[in-house]
Amino acid sequence: MQLPSKKINAILTIILLIIIASIIYTGTQKEPELPKMTVQEKKAKFRALIVPAVDIVYAKLMTRYQEIKTTLDTGKTNTEIEKLKLDYKATSNDELLMALKPHPKSITIAQAAIESSWATSRFFRVANNIFGVWSFNKDEPRVAALKKRGDKTIWVKKYKTIEEAIYDYYRTVGRSGAFAQFRQTKMQTNNPFLLVTKLDHYSEKGSLYGEELTSIIKFNKFDKYDAN
Repeated sequence: MQLPSKKINAILTIILLIIIASIIYTGTQKEPELPKMTVQEKKAKFRALIVPAVDIVYAKLMTRYQEIKTTLDTGKTNTEIEKLKLDYKATSNDELLMALKPHPKSITIAQAAIESSWATSRFFRVANNIFGVWSFNKDEPRVAALKKRGDKTIWVKKYKTIEEAIYDYYRTVGRSGAFAQFRQTKMQTNNPFLLVTKLDHYSEKGSLYGEELTSIIKFNKFDKYDAN
């Protein structure tokens, strides 16, 4: 039994409309392409976005560190200090101070440049995730990587602002066991070129990561921001 031509035409029209709607939806979901920029323009845009945010977060963290240190030096403690010890997994006052003291801004800026491809990476553009920080909590804001590792989906955290991402980065470095030696060393020196050699666990590149950070800091003169 054949369908009437009017029904066939109606079905074909519906199918065509569905296809068109799908194409339009897919097109609107695509991420906008980055405008073409020279290397100089890309770096200038990166500095304008990242350096002021790093300055703000660093100043807040340094103020908190100095206030906590002043209290601890008097032999006292308070509720805030005890909460911070739990958050940073610190078992002593010295460990807490190591966790809270912010490391030089030049390192932060150089890592942001590497991990975000100078603020052009997809993770930065859609999630303000400038340091490639992974997410293991399905209940927190996050986005999936486009490529899987085997059959495993990789997730990274999604932040409301660049400052929030920078703060979380400092917190990660301040509490992870992988950076214990880095934290110990920063209490002895603020030399970024020595400190970056202790960040081999941050990247799969291992010791080459520290060499890359050194090159970026020197070439771009990021260490000038440590004087401010």
